[in-house]
Amino acid sequence: MDVKTATAYLRALSRSLLATHVTDGQGSVLPIDEGAQRAGALINGVRSAGGTVMLIGNGGSAAIASHLQNDLCKTAGVRAMVFTESPLLTALSNDNGYGSIFERSIDLWARSGDLLLAISSSGRSENILRGVKASLGKGCQVITLSGFRADNPLRRMGHLNFYVASDVYGYVEVAHSALVHFLADYAADRRGEGNQA
Repeated sequence: MDVKTATAYLRALSRSLLATHVTDGQGSVLPIDEGAQRAGALINGVRSAGGTVMLIGNGGSAAIASHLQNDLCKTAGVRAMVFTESPLLTALSNDNGYGSIFERSIDLWARSGDLLLAISSSGRSENILRGVKASLGKGCQVITLSGFRADNPLRRMGHLNFYVASDVYGYVEVAHSALVHFLADYAADRRGEGNQA
Protein backbone atom coordinates (compact mmCIF):
# COMPACT_ATOMS: atom_id res chain seq x y z
CA MET A 1 0.00 0.00 0.00
CA ASP A 2 1.36 3.39 -0.99
CA VAL A 3 -0.07 5.99 1.39
CA LYS A 4 0.60 9.46 0.03
CA THR A 5 -2.33 11.53 1.29
CA ALA A 6 -5.28 11.10 3.60
CA THR A 7 -7.58 11.85 0.67
CA ALA A 8 -6.11 9.01 -1.41
CA TYR A 9 -6.38 6.65 1.56
CA LEU A 10 -10.02 7.56 2.15
CA ARG A 11 -10.87 7.18 -1.54
CA ALA A 12 -9.34 3.69 -1.59
CA LEU A 13 -11.18 2.84 1.63
CA SER A 14 -14.46 4.03 0.13
CA ARG A 15 -13.92 1.84 -2.93
CA SER A 16 -13.27 -1.15 -0.67
CA LEU A 17 -16.42 -0.50 1.36
CA LEU A 18 -18.68 -0.12 -1.65
CA ALA A 19 -17.19 -3.17 -3.37
CA THR A 20 -17.99 -5.51 -0.46
CA HIS A 21 -19.15 -8.87 -1.83
CA VAL A 22 -22.05 -10.68 -0.14
CA THR A 23 -22.98 -14.32 -0.68
CA ASP A 24 -25.51 -16.62 0.91
CA GLY A 25 -24.98 -20.17 2.11
CA GLN A 26 -25.33 -21.55 -1.42
CA GLY A 27 -22.74 -19.14 -2.81
CA SER A 28 -25.29 -16.95 -4.58
CA VAL A 29 -24.22 -13.32 -4.87
CA LEU A 30 -26.47 -10.79 -3.15
CA PRO A 31 -26.60 -7.01 -3.47
CA ILE A 32 -25.00 -5.50 -0.36
CA ASP A 33 -28.27 -3.91 0.76
CA GLU A 34 -30.11 -7.22 0.57
CA GLY A 35 -27.32 -9.06 2.39
CA ALA A 36 -27.20 -6.45 5.14
CA GLN A 37 -30.99 -6.50 5.54
CA ARG A 38 -30.96 -10.30 5.79
CA ALA A 39 -28.22 -10.11 8.42
CA GLY A 40 -30.22 -7.55 10.37
CA ALA A 41 -33.29 -9.77 10.14
CA LEU A 42 -31.27 -12.71 11.53
CA ILE A 43 -30.22 -10.59 14.50
CA ASN A 44 -33.80 -9.45 15.13
CA GLY A 45 -35.05 -13.01 14.82
CA VAL A 46 -32.58 -14.20 17.45
CA ARG A 47 -33.65 -11.38 19.77
CA SER A 48 -37.34 -12.22 19.30
CA ALA A 49 -36.70 -15.90 20.02
CA GLY A 50 -34.72 -15.12 23.20
CA GLY A 51 -31.51 -16.42 21.68
CA THR A 52 -27.96 -15.15 21.79
CA VAL A 53 -25.65 -13.56 19.25
CA MET A 54 -22.08 -14.81 19.77
CA LEU A 55 -19.20 -12.79 18.33
CA ILE A 56 -15.65 -13.99 17.67
CA GLY A 57 -12.47 -12.46 16.28
CA ASN A 58 -8.73 -12.10 16.93
CA GLY A 59 -6.82 -8.87 17.55
CA GLY A 60 -8.50 -5.93 15.82
CA SER A 61 -11.37 -8.22 14.83
CA ALA A 62 -11.85 -9.10 18.51
CA ALA A 63 -12.12 -5.38 19.25
CA ILE A 64 -14.76 -5.03 16.51
CA ALA A 65 -16.64 -8.02 17.96
CA SER A 66 -16.55 -6.49 21.47
CA HIS A 67 -17.78 -3.15 20.16
CA LEU A 68 -20.67 -4.84 18.35
CA GLN A 69 -21.52 -6.84 21.46
CA ASN A 70 -21.78 -3.59 23.40
CA ASP A 71 -23.96 -1.94 20.75
CA LEU A 72 -26.27 -4.93 20.36
CA CYS A 73 -26.84 -5.20 24.11
CA LYS A 74 -27.12 -1.50 24.89
CA THR A 75 -28.87 -0.10 21.83
CA ALA A 76 -30.69 -2.99 20.20
CA GLY A 77 -31.67 -5.04 23.27
CA VAL A 78 -30.04 -8.19 21.90
CA ARG A 79 -28.45 -10.83 24.12
CA ALA A 80 -24.89 -10.89 22.81
CA MET A 81 -21.63 -12.31 24.10
CA VAL A 82 -17.92 -12.46 23.31
CA PHE A 83 -15.39 -15.02 24.54
CA THR A 84 -12.45 -12.72 25.21
CA GLU A 85 -12.04 -12.89 28.99
CA SER A 86 -8.29 -13.33 29.54
CA PRO A 87 -8.40 -16.11 32.19
CA LEU A 88 -10.66 -18.26 30.01
CA LEU A 89 -8.64 -17.60 26.84
CA THR A 90 -5.34 -18.40 28.52
CA ALA A 91 -6.71 -21.53 30.22
CA LEU A 92 -8.18 -22.93 27.03
CA SER A 93 -5.17 -22.06 24.88
CA ASN A 94 -2.74 -23.44 27.47
CA ASP A 95 -4.60 -26.73 27.91
CA ASN A 96 -5.94 -27.34 24.40
CA GLY A 97 -4.11 -24.98 22.00
CA TYR A 98 -5.12 -21.58 20.69
CA GLY A 99 -7.07 -23.14 17.83
CA SER A 100 -9.64 -24.46 20.32
CA ILE A 101 -10.56 -21.30 22.20
CA PHE A 102 -13.79 -20.41 20.41
CA GLU A 103 -14.80 -23.98 19.61
CA ARG A 104 -14.75 -24.96 23.30
CA SER A 105 -16.69 -21.87 24.41
CA ILE A 106 -19.28 -22.33 21.67
CA ASP A 107 -19.69 -26.00 22.59
CA LEU A 108 -20.48 -24.85 26.12
CA TRP A 109 -22.77 -21.88 25.43
CA ALA A 110 -24.39 -22.19 21.98
CA ARG A 111 -27.96 -23.39 21.52
CA SER A 112 -29.83 -24.23 18.35
CA GLY A 113 -31.21 -21.05 16.85
CA ASP A 114 -28.45 -18.81 18.19
CA LEU A 115 -26.35 -16.72 15.82
CA LEU A 116 -22.57 -16.59 15.43
CA LEU A 117 -20.91 -13.59 13.84
CA ALA A 118 -17.33 -14.52 12.92
CA ILE A 119 -14.87 -11.76 11.97
CA SER A 120 -11.46 -12.49 10.43
CA SER A 121 -9.49 -10.26 8.08
CA SER A 122 -7.73 -13.24 6.52
CA GLY A 123 -10.63 -15.67 6.77
CA ARG A 124 -8.05 -18.35 7.58
CA SER A 125 -7.62 -18.27 11.37
CA GLU A 126 -7.90 -21.80 12.73
CA ASN A 127 -9.73 -20.80 15.89
CA ILE A 128 -12.35 -18.86 13.89
CA LEU A 129 -12.90 -21.70 11.43
CA ARG A 130 -13.25 -24.23 14.25
CA GLY A 131 -15.66 -21.90 16.06
CA VAL A 132 -17.84 -21.66 12.95
CA LYS A 133 -17.87 -25.45 12.55
CA ALA A 134 -18.86 -25.84 16.21
CA SER A 135 -21.70 -23.32 15.77
CA LEU A 136 -23.02 -25.05 12.68
CA GLY A 137 -22.90 -28.35 14.56
CA LYS A 138 -25.08 -26.81 17.28
CA GLY A 139 -27.70 -25.62 14.77
CA CYS A 140 -26.72 -21.95 14.84
CA GLN A 141 -27.00 -19.46 12.01
CA VAL A 142 -23.63 -17.98 10.96
CA ILE A 143 -22.63 -14.61 9.49
CA THR A 144 -19.01 -14.20 8.40
CA LEU A 145 -16.91 -11.13 7.67
CA SER A 146 -13.59 -11.65 5.92
CA GLY A 147 -11.11 -10.05 3.55
CA PHE A 148 -7.74 -10.55 1.85
CA ARG A 149 -7.86 -13.49 -0.58
CA ALA A 150 -11.09 -14.26 -2.40
CA ASP A 151 -10.60 -17.99 -1.80
CA ASN A 152 -10.40 -17.75 1.99
CA PRO A 153 -12.35 -20.63 3.60
CA LEU A 154 -14.41 -18.50 6.01
CA ARG A 155 -16.07 -16.78 3.06
CA ARG A 156 -17.87 -20.02 2.14
CA MET A 157 -18.93 -21.18 5.61
CA GLY A 158 -21.74 -18.86 6.68
CA HIS A 159 -25.40 -18.51 5.89
CA LEU A 160 -24.40 -14.94 4.96
CA ASN A 161 -20.84 -13.95 4.05
CA PHE A 162 -19.45 -10.42 3.73
CA TYR A 163 -16.09 -10.24 1.93
CA VAL A 164 -13.95 -7.10 1.56
CA ALA A 165 -11.70 -7.47 -1.50
CA SER A 166 -8.54 -5.88 -0.10
CA ASP A 167 -5.25 -7.09 1.32
CA VAL A 168 -4.82 -3.97 3.46
CA TYR A 169 -5.65 -4.60 7.13
CA GLY A 170 -6.87 -1.07 7.70
CA TYR A 171 -9.33 -1.16 4.83
CA VAL A 172 -10.69 -4.58 5.79
CA GLU A 173 -11.02 -3.75 9.48
CA VAL A 174 -12.65 -0.36 8.89
CA ALA A 175 -15.06 -1.94 6.38
CA HIS A 176 -15.95 -4.66 8.90
CA SER A 177 -16.43 -2.06 11.62
CA ALA A 178 -18.72 0.02 9.39
CA LEU A 179 -20.76 -3.05 8.42
CA VAL A 180 -21.34 -4.13 12.01
CA HIS A 181 -22.26 -0.57 13.00
CA PHE A 182 -24.91 -0.72 10.30
CA LEU A 183 -26.16 -4.07 11.61
CA ALA A 184 -26.44 -2.75 15.17
CA ASP A 185 -28.25 0.39 13.99
CA TYR A 186 -30.55 -1.68 11.76
CA ALA A 187 -31.43 -4.00 14.64
CA ALA A 188 -32.03 -1.05 16.97
CA ASP A 189 -34.23 0.75 14.43
CA ARG A 190 -36.37 -2.35 14.00
CA ARG A 191 -36.56 -3.32 17.64
CA GLY A 192 -39.95 -4.85 18.31
CA GLU A 193 -40.52 -5.93 14.72
CA GLY A 194 -39.38 -9.52 15.34
CA ASN A 195 -37.70 -11.05 12.34
CA GLN A 196 -39.28 -8.68 9.83
CA ALA A 197 -36.75 -7.12 7.44
